Amino acid sequence: MPVISFATSKGGAGKTTSAIILGTELAEATDVIIIDADPAKRLTRWSTLAPLPTRLQVITSNGERAIQDEIATAQRQAAFVLIDLEGSASRLTSFAIAESDLVIIPSGEEQQDADAAIDTLAEIEMEGRARRRTIPAVILFARTSAAVKSKLEKHIHGELTKAGRVMEAELHRRTAFSSLHNAGGGLRQLDPGDVNGIDKAILNAVAYTSEIIDLLEEARNAQTA
Repeated sequence: MPVISFATSKGGAGKTTSAIILGTELAEATDVIIIDADPAKRLTRWSTLAPLPTRLQVITSNGERAIQDEIATAQRQAAFVLIDLEGSASRLTSFAIAESDLVIIPSGEEQQDADAAIDTLAEIEMEGRARRRTIPAVILFARTSAAVKSKLEKHIHGELTKAGRVMEAELHRRTAFSSLHNAGGGLRQLDPGDVNGIDKAILNAVAYTSEIIDLLEEARNAQTA
């Protein structure tokens, strides 16, 4: 079953949020396991705030010695396995990337985020060479504005498009997305009386999730061609 890792060498790029959104959206239709392999354990904390979607399970990793077994076990139990990785290079990160069918690299529209995304792409490429296979990776712009982009933001988009593949879907800066960390659960479990813009956030999340599924299918076809 597909393994999707979320990796970036910079904190605050939207890694955990993008993992939560994808995991809860996929769990609307199938079984999903998210492995929290970040020592900060923000995803584990989120999982305790409210009941999770019925088909979603969160596992806290026991570290680099256990991660490969955790991934293998999760693959036997769920249709999708997501891994939230720590924001720095490590043996655990290397092991998880090596097992991944797709690595998602969240990035904001700031130069520091772009630099971190490029560093992460290089790390994935090195890991792929060591494993003698291509590890598919895409850059996801997160925490972006839905308004017209500034010259700097356009420059950063251009820079990252040259460095690697950039997803068409972006996760915009939305109250509903940030509220997940306080309320727990998924977008569909949020209370419209407490959080504005849930419907638009769901549409954004659906577009993001659909593109990820297409990317996985494309990678699978490339391997069998």
